[in-house]
Amino acid sequence: MRIEIWADVVCPWAYIGKRRLDKALAGWDGEPVELVWRPFRIDPTAPVPATSHEGSTEDELLRDLGILGDRDDAETAQACAVGPAAATQTPPIAEIAATEGLGSAWGAAWRASSHDAHRLLALAHQHGGAELQHALAEAVMKAHFTEGRDISLAETLGQLAADAGFPEAAALLADGAADHEVKELLLIGKARGVATSPTLVVGDRALSGAQPPETVTRFLRDAAGQPHRRLPAEVERLRYADALLDKRDPLGALTLLQPLLAEHGDEPGVQLLAARAYFASAQLGRAAAVLEELVAHAPDDSYARLLLGRTLTRQGRTEEAAVHLALAAAMTPEYAT
Repeated sequence: MRIEIWADVVCPWAYIGKRRLDKALAGWDGEPVELVWRPFRIDPTAPVPATSHEGSTEDELLRDLGILGDRDDAETAQACAVGPAAATQTPPIAEIAATEGLGSAWGAAWRASSHDAHRLLALAHQHGGAELQHALAEAVMKAHFTEGRDISLAETLGQLAADAGFPEAAALLADGAADHEVKELLLIGKARGVATSPTLVVGDRALSGAQPPETVTRFLRDAAGQPHRRLPAEVERLRYADALLDKRDPLGALTLLQPLLAEHGDEPGVQLLAARAYFASAQLGRAAAVLEELVAHAPDDSYARLLLGRTLTRQGRTEEAAVHLALAAAMTPEYAT
């Protein structure tokens, strides 16, 4: 059973959630488990290199992490949480961390960008598998939360990787390895509806927040009892791109569509989705070119004609647009409104 851990390594609840997951798995007697860390960003604006925040209070540190500040309680719970009631937690987070064995010296000393740390975890999985990745996730969060080290710096990440038996990581990070993969995974997480760090995903089931070990165990038992049917990678990618369009992220959708356009660019489904993304991102020339090809091959595709008509209208080509809009309405009357 594969457990995906969608989390940000600078989210304190991600570290607490990892410890709680480890406790749940220590007593797990079900099918073998593979843990895979996936990226999530609670603070995409964190600077690189980071600015020192030594001496900051706990609330100031959390505000720097994007956990406190102008967001309301619901937004806070969605970004980095123990669960839906995260904002109502009474004990300070340092006390909660201490109960999980994370020590009393708790608190990030830096407002660190986590992008390169996520690259490191992706590379660890590629080169050493789930065990190395899980060990490095622990090392990175320990460095950030209890050792006061700046995990946005290449030398910090390189040393952590070398200590974990992955010395080649420093050179890979310097070459930009896994940058595109992490960006794609962030989009896939968004498409799948991941909105909380941490979120555990098994198949099509998800558990949000740093839940107690017994809750995690119940979740895993329920998930283990369900069939997990994997779709072909191309179909999953197409669905994720479609979901991003629904979430009003057409540029993200186009990012995920690039491999499909390269390999299956003549498939009508891929073409139509790309045309929708081009239209939504105001790339009208590209949208028109794709849609004109679609209606040439499928003259009875009323939706393609409708979208082409709207695209041409936005380009100021009203006479050409009128023809396609009229045909679309004739084939599908609701398109006339």
